[in-house]
Amino acid sequence: MNALHRTAIACLLGPTASGKTAAALAFAARHPSEIVSVDSALVYRGMDIGTAKPTLDERALAPHHLIDIRDPTEAYSAADFRADALRVIEEILARGHVPLLVGGTMLYYKALTQGLNDLPSADPHVRASLEAEAARDGWPALHARLASVDPATAARLAPNDAQRIQRALEVITLTGTPMSTLLAQAERDDDTPYRFVPIALEPSDRAVLHARIAERFDAMLAAGFIDEVRHLRARGDLNPGLPSMRCVGYRQAWEYLDGSIDYATMRDKGIFATRQLCKRQLTWLRSMPERIVIDCCAPGATEEAVRAIESIVGESGGASA
Repeated sequence: MNALHRTAIACLLGPTASGKTAAALAFAARHPSEIVSVDSALVYRGMDIGTAKPTLDERALAPHHLIDIRDPTEAYSAADFRADALRVIEEILARGHVPLLVGGTMLYYKALTQGLNDLPSADPHVRASLEAEAARDGWPALHARLASVDPATAARLAPNDAQRIQRALEVITLTGTPMSTLLAQAERDDDTPYRFVPIALEPSDRAVLHARIAERFDAMLAAGFIDEVRHLRARGDLNPGLPSMRCVGYRQAWEYLDGSIDYATMRDKGIFATRQLCKRQLTWLRSMPERIVIDCCAPGATEEAVRAIESIVGESGGASA
């Protein structure tokens, strides 16, 4: 479909603590709109404080989608997000409302806008782990594991084809999606009737964002974050290897509750991990030359973001008072 005839969809992206929620709600207060979360942590139920999930009051200001849709034991891949987001966007438009995508999980955004054509690059840590398993159990055992999660790929590989078995398991570990699914997706036309326009909240002074991150992490701790993780641990069916429990903050709180680090170390590691996440998010954003950049450190950042969203949805006749 010609890009000029696609419906423009505004996507408010940015690192953690950049003010995405405030800007989204400010827009929603003026226009009939619904917010679609682009966040891999917000999908999990029972993980509220450590994910900075919008409060019930905030969610009452505008309908929110793709929040609280998975139990922490369950997987949710970029492919799942893409399918859900496209469905939800269509439903919102059918209601005559403006869909506004908001979040910071850049892999989800890439899957939505570019499809799932690109397989992830090699990950030395995942490969080392798989090699250690193979040394202990043998490649046929890993082939059998592959057959349970990606039977189509396993069917075309010999039980001792170490290189290809390792790669197939690496792909599903990194993406949550079987290689056969990704390759099939690459063969299809991923054209959609939408033109996604990114608005990036980025800091002119990273030190300001780092200070916000520390303040927010301390606020989470004061709000009962450790008790939230303690409650999750008490379920008995979660472990620190699950994607949900590997979310920033949760991993460090789990270590603290295990007794392997003290409270001060947990706080420092949590803040550091959040800063590292912020750095990765900014790297993703800066690889997108088409983005509209707004300085999230500026006093008028929220209002500028609202104007940018209005200009985008106005192209499609979507914004109305």
